[in-house]
Amino acid sequence: MSTHNLIEKSAPFLNYLETWEASLQPMPIEEAIVDPKRTVILSVDLINGFCYEGPLASPRVASIVGPIRSLFQSAWERGVRQIVLIQDTHEPEAVEFNQWPPHCVRGTSESETVPEFKSLQFFDQIVVLEKNSIHAGLNTGLESWLADHPQVDTFIVVGDCTDLCTYQLAMHARLRANAHQRAHRVIVPENCVDTYDLPVEAAKEIGAMPHPADLIHAVFLYHMTLNGIEVLR
Repeated sequence: MSTHNLIEKSAPFLNYLETWEASLQPMPIEEAIVDPKRTVILSVDLINGFCYEGPLASPRVASIVGPIRSLFQSAWERGVRQIVLIQDTHEPEAVEFNQWPPHCVRGTSESETVPEFKSLQFFDQIVVLEKNSIHAGLNTGLESWLADHPQVDTFIVVGDCTDLCTYQLAMHARLRANAHQRAHRVIVPENCVDTYDLPVEAAKEIGAMPHPADLIHAVFLYHMTLNGIEVLR
């Protein structure tokens, strides 16, 4: 398929996608958190290495730290006591470094939780799980945590990146529920997720694959909605 044909055939959907994203509806927190004891907030990769330092740090990702911190605070005030941070903590020889530059290695400041979260007065009551791939459910302890909390039926998923770790985590929660015939809710607040931007020319200069953040962010939010995840403003 030629570039011209691809653009021409994609234009109607891209126009639809723009309208769809702009029309995402806000949800009052009391509608998202109906029962605090049955709600968990799952946050993925809000660490220094994706926000403030290192080869994969992104200002777009750093911009969601504030909204997520506010969500934690509001949820805690409403009685939510189940907040889980799942974070890259790679071994020095991580296989994943074949796809991405070395990042967030165990024992480095890149692998540390962002200071804005650490300053929360209830941070010591937040669960932190380590992961060694973009999938938060593989070899992380998440499945054990979920098994120990069978009452949880509402999952609020936040973090980065929209198309990578956040997508994998939200889909894991949704597909896990589907597979077990459980009518769980999986909620993704759009202002609490984002992805990095790497334009074509900049990618060529460093020998990387381009990554148009606005397009990819919207497409993956749409794909999550297509799979039964509640994406809201």
